[in-house]
Amino acid sequence: MTQHFRVAIEQLKKKILHLTAMVEENLLTAVKSINLRDSGLAETVVDNDYEIDKMEVEVEEECLKILALHQPVAIDLRFIISVLKINNDLERIGDEAVNIAMRTTELARWDRTDVPFNLSVMLRLAVRMVKRSTDALIAMETSDAREVCFADDEMDEYHKETYRAVQEEIKKDPKYTPYLISLLGVSRSLERIADHATNIAEDVIYMVNGEIIRHRGKFLDAEREADSNKE
Repeated sequence: MTQHFRVAIEQLKKKILHLTAMVEENLLTAVKSINLRDSGLAETVVDNDYEIDKMEVEVEEECLKILALHQPVAIDLRFIISVLKINNDLERIGDEAVNIAMRTTELARWDRTDVPFNLSVMLRLAVRMVKRSTDALIAMETSDAREVCFADDEMDEYHKETYRAVQEEIKKDPKYTPYLISLLGVSRSLERIADHATNIAEDVIYMVNGEIIRHRGKFLDAEREADSNKE
């Protein structure tokens, strides 16, 4: 590994970690905005997204430059490919934070503040999953990453419960349909954030171990079904 290559890799690490911090901070602001129904905080989230998008482009350009100039192989190539994918998921988390902020502005117009599902638990779970996946990236270890993968099913179940609860509330009082649809939009964004956090966790595992675990559950289920059919 040449000195120029080492410097380039270190610069790339700094950029992706900086993007990680930016995304985490904006997500926390979005969560605070929805909890407080604070439109001012929501506007801050939208404004900050420009810098996140700008950094995401810089990270991608840095990855492509390293690939073109240094033609890395083995673990170094694996690292750069993983960073490219993680970079995209971080930007998408940033986009979902903006979506939550926009829902805050919609909800702030209503005098109703109750929520017919466990929004606070979903918010905490989404933040925890993002934090654990990015901690795994920073530490380059897989235990937190695997915990994130396990938590994704939990978030999926919460979102299904939300959908059912919103349906029931709309039947009870249709005049609150726009309010309830906005809440459902928040739930959907949190479910997507969990998916992106899971993607990051899976890429960290690949980066560290060279192990591809994406879709493994589906493959195992298919194998079990095939075995049971043989019996």
